Amino acid sequence: MFEAAKTILKQLFRKPATNIFPAKYAPASTLSFLDRVARQEVKLHPPVTIPPGFRGKIVYDRENCTGCQQCYRVCPTQAIEWLPEEKKIRVVISRCCFCAQCVDVCPVNTLAMTEEFLLSSYDKYADELVIIDSGELPGSKKRKKSDAIAAEKPPEQS
Repeated sequence: MFEAAKTILKQLFRKPATNIFPAKYAPASTLSFLDRVARQEVKLHPPVTIPPGFRGKIVYDRENCTGCQQCYRVCPTQAIEWLPEEKKIRVVISRCCFCAQCVDVCPVNTLAMTEEFLLSSYDKYADELVIIDSGELPGSKKRKKSDAIAAEKPPEQS
């Protein structure tokens, strides 16, 4: 009994461990604060530095996807939907549990996890939360189509 009271008294006078996010001080209105962030009037304070291996928002390279459906089959939350007419997938981020099983199982590395963690929205099916194609994956060495076409053209002779 005395040990519990002693612990409570210690914690009562400690500085809070909570890091107020997204601002140093809690704003009166979150929406107006986020509008000011969008206009670059205010900077966001990250909660902590992002650790290596952080699993954030998924990105998908539709062009290189082979349509093997392995990611679709392994997804525990059914965040990945199979589009049979296109033989491609769609990722619904609002259902994702960020386990990265889809990234691990993909044989051609068309899925990757980013460090993006600000994913809130009023609409769970908003455009930014439903991924059909993210384009080139971060850190990929893939060339753009225009670069590949330019490289294949023979030099013009005059």
